[in-house]
Amino acid sequence: MRKKIFAANWKMNLTPLAARALIATLRADLDRDAGALARDREVIVAPPFIAIPAVAQALAGSTIELGAQNMHFEDSGAFTGEVSAPMLKACGVRHVILGHSERRRIFAESDEFINKKVKTALKHGLAPILCVGETLEERDAGSTLEVVLGQLNRGLDGLESAQIAKITLAYEPVWAIGTGRNATPEQAQSVHGAIRGALEERAGEVAHAMRILYGGSVTPDNVDSLIAKPDIDGALVGGASLKADAFARIVRARAD
Repeated sequence: MRKKIFAANWKMNLTPLAARALIATLRADLDRDAGALARDREVIVAPPFIAIPAVAQALAGSTIELGAQNMHFEDSGAFTGEVSAPMLKACGVRHVILGHSERRRIFAESDEFINKKVKTALKHGLAPILCVGETLEERDAGSTLEVVLGQLNRGLDGLESAQIAKITLAYEPVWAIGTGRNATPEQAQSVHGAIRGALEERAGEVAHAMRILYGGSVTPDNVDSLIAKPDIDGALVGGASLKADAFARIVRARAD
């Protein structure tokens, strides 16, 4: 049975002080039954870069793991405003979100650019969360699988099965991110199933152990029905993760 993952993407929100306060409130709730939760799920928090050191300190002794929202594929150099994998590791980061639709759409990151980041993350022992997803126009045109599987295959280009096995995937339909509109559990499962099938073709049996998260307006009200589907292994949570009670409820989601 695949262990569920619930990852909080705080995006460009919270100062270090506010981030520390949110972690304190979240831990006050989740630490009460951390052992039970840790048996079948992982919890990750990805703050903005400036809050990572504060969050790392606030997470000391917790089962909640630290993530980052992005990174450059070079280890150092003249890349103003960027952060490298060695920098993230030095701050205690273990996971990194790559290829989020906002990075693709707003910052024009290509599949090839994202693929370089994935390879660098793996080289440095960071666990990538590789995001894929289609726009509303692409869905309405019937191109969902063409777009999503194209992003997937190009994002994994040049990787061996053993490397692919270390990656978590996140399906995030662009039309459902921050809109209050989410894919139905059936729509999400259809794409997740196709992703797992493509992974099996590419990497063999490791595909059955890989986790594929759903992201896109995940809330306490819809998370149970989403993770009840056989190929949905957790959630990448945006807005709801900025409220400790809402994210704690999502972390406690039950698939039965």
